[in-house]
Amino acid sequence: MNSHAFAALAHIPILVFPVGPIPRAAFEKYAAEIRTFDSIRLGDIPAGMKDERARFMPNPLSSGYLYLSYPSHPPPPRHMSLSLFRPSHFTLGIIGVAACSSSYPLASALEQFENTVLDIFPEGSTFPLAKVCLAFEDEESAGSTGLGDTLPGIVSIPSVMGNKKLYIGTLLADLCSHILAELGRVYHVLESPIGNEYLNSALFPTLPSPSEMPLSLSSGNLGYPSYSSQPELESSGLATSGIQIKRSSTAGPGNSHTASLIRQTTLGPPAVRKRISAVGAVSSHGRLYKVLGDFFLLAGRTEDASLWYAEAIVLFKTGQDPVWHGSVLEGMATVFVLDAWSAGQGLQSSVSNSGIKEPWADIYEQLSQAIALYHKAPAPSEPSQDHSLLALTYCTAVMRQTSLLFCTWSTKGWGALAFASMLQPASTSYTQKTTSDNSWTNLERISIVSGVSRSQIANTVSQAHGPWLLHLGPHERLNILQSMATIYSSLGYKRKEAFILREVISCIMDLIVCGREENDLSRKSDLGRANTGNHSENSDEVSAAGKGAVGVRQNEILEGNQSILKLLVRACKVLGVDLEAVGVVTATDGNSSEAGGRDSNGSAMEDLEGLADAARESFGWPELQVGVIREAIATTLDPLAVARISLSALRTMHSVLASSDQCHLYQTAGRALAAMRRRGDAPAVEYWAGNPIMSLALLPLALHRLPIENPFSILTAKSSATNSLLSGIIDPFLYNPRKSSGPQSKNLIVQDEPIELTITLRNPYVFDLEIQSISLSTTGVEFESSPVSALVIPPNTLYPITIIGTAKTRGTLVFRGCIVQAPWGAPREFLLPVPTDADQNLFARRQSAVRCESGRTKYWGLDSLPWEKDRRRLSTLLPSLKNPPQFLQCVVVSEQPLLRIRWTSLTHGAVMLYNGEESTIRLTLENISALPIDFIRLSFEDSTIGPAQEALSEGELSVFETYETEYDLLHRKAFSWRNEKEITNILPNQKVVLSVTCVGKVGCAHGTVHISYSQVNRDHEEQVPVPEVFYTRQLSYPVTVTVYHMLECHDMRLMPMIDVDYDDISRRASNSVIHLLPEVDDPKEWCLFAIDVRNTYGLPFEVTFGREQAGTEIAAVSSTVPPGSMSRIMLPVKKFRLSDDQISQPIPTLSDRQFVVGKSKLSIEEEQAQRELFWYREELLKIVSARWKETNGDRHGDLSLRQQRLTLPMLKALRTDVVQIDLTLIVDNPDGSPQELDYSRGKYIASPNEMLYLRVEVANSSLLPLAMTLDLIFDPAEQVLSEGVLSSIAIGKVKPDETKAVEVPLCFLCTGRFEIGAEVRIMGTSKGSRASASRICISVREDG
Repeated sequence: MNSHAFAALAHIPILVFPVGPIPRAAFEKYAAEIRTFDSIRLGDIPAGMKDERARFMPNPLSSGYLYLSYPSHPPPPRHMSLSLFRPSHFTLGIIGVAACSSSYPLASALEQFENTVLDIFPEGSTFPLAKVCLAFEDEESAGSTGLGDTLPGIVSIPSVMGNKKLYIGTLLADLCSHILAELGRVYHVLESPIGNEYLNSALFPTLPSPSEMPLSLSSGNLGYPSYSSQPELESSGLATSGIQIKRSSTAGPGNSHTASLIRQTTLGPPAVRKRISAVGAVSSHGRLYKVLGDFFLLAGRTEDASLWYAEAIVLFKTGQDPVWHGSVLEGMATVFVLDAWSAGQGLQSSVSNSGIKEPWADIYEQLSQAIALYHKAPAPSEPSQDHSLLALTYCTAVMRQTSLLFCTWSTKGWGALAFASMLQPASTSYTQKTTSDNSWTNLERISIVSGVSRSQIANTVSQAHGPWLLHLGPHERLNILQSMATIYSSLGYKRKEAFILREVISCIMDLIVCGREENDLSRKSDLGRANTGNHSENSDEVSAAGKGAVGVRQNEILEGNQSILKLLVRACKVLGVDLEAVGVVTATDGNSSEAGGRDSNGSAMEDLEGLADAARESFGWPELQVGVIREAIATTLDPLAVARISLSALRTMHSVLASSDQCHLYQTAGRALAAMRRRGDAPAVEYWAGNPIMSLALLPLALHRLPIENPFSILTAKSSATNSLLSGIIDPFLYNPRKSSGPQSKNLIVQDEPIELTITLRNPYVFDLEIQSISLSTTGVEFESSPVSALVIPPNTLYPITIIGTAKTRGTLVFRGCIVQAPWGAPREFLLPVPTDADQNLFARRQSAVRCESGRTKYWGLDSLPWEKDRRRLSTLLPSLKNPPQFLQCVVVSEQPLLRIRWTSLTHGAVMLYNGEESTIRLTLENISALPIDFIRLSFEDSTIGPAQEALSEGELSVFETYETEYDLLHRKAFSWRNEKEITNILPNQKVVLSVTCVGKVGCAHGTVHISYSQVNRDHEEQVPVPEVFYTRQLSYPVTVTVYHMLECHDMRLMPMIDVDYDDISRRASNSVIHLLPEVDDPKEWCLFAIDVRNTYGLPFEVTFGREQAGTEIAAVSSTVPPGSMSRIMLPVKKFRLSDDQISQPIPTLSDRQFVVGKSKLSIEEEQAQRELFWYREELLKIVSARWKETNGDRHGDLSLRQQRLTLPMLKALRTDVVQIDLTLIVDNPDGSPQELDYSRGKYIASPNEMLYLRVEVANSSLLPLAMTLDLIFDPAEQVLSEGVLSSIAIGKVKPDETKAVEVPLCFLCTGRFEIGAEVRIMGTSKGSRASASRICISVREDG
């Protein structure tokens, strides 16, 4: 029943309750069949009574209805004073429902029914007016229940009856007939003079007691109890005749009464006083007419009710009785609706009104006048129950007026649906369907269609909220507030609903506290009467009657706690407080996940895409929210709910909570969880402290334990220095965009070896955060680790911890995140995905969109709630992540052997060398694992490799400089292992010795020896498919190198031997080159190699330059270079010539790099000359080598000449010409035979004025015939007399290996030094390029 239904004044309340041992399902079934009758036709009411009981009986042809309601409980006894003022408020009929069987006969059911009625309604009570017990036969006991017996007060219904509903309807009509008959008897009592006096004796009078009634009335066995405190009156003063009611012409029913009522509502009526001494005097009949109208309204006779209401209004116009006047107006408003319902029943459309005024306006005004009369009614002079009842009457009138507007609004206008909802709100679900959509658009549309605005309804219902609520009883106040909250919720006023719900919860808690106090009093009284007792032990409440008394733990009734909690959650959500942020996990649920029931991938996406920490704005007033949290904790009875509320507040509001509030909430939650644990309850709360995991990182393995991936191809390929030394520039492209976008390096770990992971935890609170356990969440191969337990994180800090674990099998190991468990809580998995660049880009875009929308978009009402904002943001339109989240992955490789360095030949890992000196480092290795080693390889690093590789990578070096840099990396390595095949296998626990050669290299300050090893052949492991890679470990040994730079080479020169002055050689050479000069048989085929060597060290060194040249003997020259001095070393080198194919090859590169075109563009001739210089220099460095040795010691080494450059003059001196020219001076002997002049020390000796012959022999050394010309040059030419021309002398075509000679007579005219030069040009080339040249020196003197 809806106690605030608009037409509640016309409802006959009937209480239905179970009788005897009837199953709940059976009772609900039978009670539902009874409650389907919400109205009964007046024509179906049986009549036949002829006395005063027939006063309210309907006519046989009446077309009206009796309206029934079925309350769930009777009104409280304190409302008995309203029995005459508001008879519809009380239970007028009772129906007991019993299930009879062979074990439970009708007599037993009737007896228990009577006892139950006496328990609910004490003996002598006015109500109920009629009662009946319906006994339904059990189907299993059909025919054996004794239903054939007829007992007064109980009606049996056999199970075999076909149409039970029709029979039940007949029984209800009969019950209503008895109720109407009893109403006639009640009115017969009231219309007597003594009854009328009692009716006017108080604001809310009651029926007189039988002892105070006349004999003729009291003997009628009415059984009315004495509710009045009036003194007993003598029967002689009472008139037995009925009251003669006179109707005046102005008292008839009609609209004039309404108009006159409206005009008099502003008058303030005087106080109504309780006339105790006026019993027996003549009183007004206004109240009697009002009661008569109420009875006719209950009887469904609206015309008679309207008539008597009109008569009562005429008498109430004086304003002496405003409360009863207001009640009459409520009754008239109800009559109007019932008449409209009867006129418009069955219509599918609304009843229209062509007038300007709304059709419900008159009813609204009548109810407004009634509310005003109640509001202006004077309060009783003495504190009594009347003040509470007056407040209840006022609030009920406000709710009736609100019901009028709400029913009209929810049914979209005045019409049949509105009438039905006002008459029987539960008979139709149209209102619920209409208001189920709480969107602003739908609600405003309903307001426009119905003509009733939501604000008008809200303003009307707000009249009931005021100080008069404090005068109501707890149950009445709860009922009023509940109805107000329902109205606000249907109107879409969520915040007003939350405000009312807070008061609803306060009322509920007041009732609970009162109930506890009553229980305590009763329990203490029980303890006082008994010394000992057996009590339950399922509660934490302990009480004692005194010293030595037995402690009692009272059972707690948990029914209804969840409903209170739902009210709290609903009210707090409107205020922006989420009390369900922390969920509950039962023992069967297992670990809760971050997604809360969703898949883990979706959870990871939510963690990455969620905007919980991205520019979320606050909502509501923090002071109000903190107050609501405190109220919620104080009003919650369930310890689990207390813990959830406290932890939810800490989770969602810790940023606005004060330090004391945070500590209080944490302690409260701890106490609640501890109490729940003591009781043995299985449910536990989820992890509540947000996401405590900031990061998860795998600590890198020690370098000597780190496995390194290698392809199997390196086992068959020859070791190349290029692969190790030029690894920094092995990419053949200067810029390779694919290299930067390649896959990241893998995390490699070894099977059955421990690894360490670092987890960074965060505590954002002001108290020490306790963590019961933290463990890793992994997938893939089996991983064993011990969780960290009993952890305490200091306040507002980041706290790192380390977890050690071991992978048991090889494969892929994925670290998804961590599983965290708080004390007395459920474990929760927090995923830590590794975002890719695309994920970070999308997340940044979402954050930017949220920050942009936060200041530009205005949300009104509850749309500004954080969870409502997120659904309306434009950022939600951004595409979601398509790829699944990536987590920290590790590749678990098979078990690997382990080496250690047992001993080294170095002290403190340091070595000191001269530049070019070699030294041997011995390393003793021990296999400390249980696996053999069948693969070992050494690689080296030194401080000179890095700068060289960087210079090569920059690509700014010339081709020649690039070659020299690469040559230095490959052929002048600081460290090397020359005996690579001396060690092939190392068995477990075996020791071996490695010998590493270290060469002194200028610029090398430190180096490292890397020993890579593995077990490649694993016969016991068969893998399908065959792997393409294997894994090695690397043992590194650092070496500190000190290199002393003591010798420097400068100013390398190459000179033709024919131009060498032997005297000058003897003076300048500091070595034994003089003894090598005799082997120079032909100076034209030799050149002289000269270089300066400087000693920058403090000790003398012996320098040796050697020559190894094809066609000559091995030669060497030595010289001792003192400290701080420079020595010039000279060494004869035979000229040679390289083939054209060889010198035409480009300068090679020792790595497969792609080179760009140089900045300076060379011509073809210049490029050819550069190549020729390069190849002749390389050949010269192969011929000439240098070494050094300590003068007073055994230390020795190589001296590098690669810093020297070859110039074009040097190239001409070193290279053999294509054409060989031989110049010879011949003189005739006295006998006429020719003779060569004396040749000494590189020059001819001649006499002046002597006829000589210059013989020029030209030899072709090429493979092709050449046509040549000859040019002769004399210096000084004016002192030389010659025959013929000296330029362009035709030699002719000279075949390969052919020699032709030309003779020119000449004479020196004076003494002195002369030079004769010869140049041969090849005809057919551009400008006749010179093919060869030669010259001779002549010393002309008198004694020649």
